[in-house]
Amino acid sequence: MSKYLPLFDGLKLRHPLTTMSDEKDLESAKHIWEHESLGGIAENNNPLPRPIVGLLILTFLTAMAWTFPLFGQRPNAAIYADYVALMSSQPVQQVLHDASLSTNEADDKAMAMIEKALSDYDSPYQFQRTQHPISMNDLRIMAPQIVELQNQNVDLEEYSIIAGDVVLANFEGNLREDGTRERKQPWWDKGYTAAVYWFLGFCLCVIIVVKRLPPITWKPDHTIAH
Repeated sequence: MSKYLPLFDGLKLRHPLTTMSDEKDLESAKHIWEHESLGGIAENNNPLPRPIVGLLILTFLTAMAWTFPLFGQRPNAAIYADYVALMSSQPVQQVLHDASLSTNEADDKAMAMIEKALSDYDSPYQFQRTQHPISMNDLRIMAPQIVELQNQNVDLEEYSIIAGDVVLANFEGNLREDGTRERKQPWWDKGYTAAVYWFLGFCLCVIIVVKRLPPITWKPDHTIAH
């Protein structure tokens, strides 16, 4: 294995917090450290500064906290059900068929009316609507599909909007009593788990690399190579 993974050659785990190298590798590292000029750079054998470690952890936690509501989020049909209902209302239809307005002007004015009406009422989908804004053309494409699903009395939260198409989501939630799989967005996305594993793997590799060096109690003599 050491031929392909030199990082694990001579790996010793007896005292991992002190060093992970065997005596042979430690002596070799000390000899190189003291006998090679390393381009004239003199590096002491000091521990990794704690503020750096803290900054790394803080950066990761901050990034995860900010992206938590964004991981794996996809717009579902339930977000736009109220849009469809308001689009069919008489005031909005009057604007859409107003001959004094251009098509774009009518669309923008009608969408502004819909959004104004929605803003007057609390909704559990308010955050998702801000994340996934749509145009009147988008609404025209998905409206017939949403109406058809409503006529089938299905849960609209289990249907995702993908490029204007309303399709059954591919989430794998809990099983219902009838044996069917729930397709709603889980609170903990798989991408979030992958990010956590990547971070832990990165930290593990850094620890192994740092701990393959001689213990911090050993101080190199920089006068030997000069």
